[in-house]
Amino acid sequence: MTDARPNRLLDAINSPADLKGRSRAELKQLADEVRDEVIDVVSVTGGHLGSGLGVVELTLAIHSVFDTPADKLIFDVGHQCYPHKILTERRDQMRTLRQPGGLSGFTKRAESEYDPFGAAHASTSISAGHGFAKARDLQGGDTHVVCVIGDGSMSAGMAYEAMNNAGADKSRLIVILNDNDMSIAPPVGAMSNYLSKLVSSR
Repeated sequence: MTDARPNRLLDAINSPADLKGRSRAELKQLADEVRDEVIDVVSVTGGHLGSGLGVVELTLAIHSVFDTPADKLIFDVGHQCYPHKILTERRDQMRTLRQPGGLSGFTKRAESEYDPFGAAHASTSISAGHGFAKARDLQGGDTHVVCVIGDGSMSAGMAYEAMNNAGADKSRLIVILNDNDMSIAPPVGAMSNYLSKLVSSR
């Protein structure tokens, strides 16, 4: 049992399978409840608040549309994984986040089958996703691989190398750019400037 405040919809969500068939109104309510849950958890345990709050709707959408854990969801860095953990059978453990013997503050393979890749360093998600996609293709599989990467992580060479290799292999790989203008240090370079121009021209 969780010691969180009661939430009519979130209490019925034990895994991503419970999101299937939910209406837009229900998903919107769930987003509000997940956001409240993240705030409650971080107020107790500490941790990265803003990055998780910024991907609540995105995380719900991915888990609603794709068939995780068969489909692989890979977060870059992992600071934004708190909503993901709440929705993937770990809500009752969230108040052990970042505590000795508790949940990791990042995605962790040993913790859950919903964490296919152990994140922590920036710009690794597309390379990892390319590896999963290549393995799937060699095995004749047809599952999806989804990578979520921020605009800060997209400024690193490893991300470009991964996109270059994945494109050369013609690997079926989904990359979602979370262009939230948030990173430890301000992103620099041509890609950052291009994304800024795209946003300002809307």
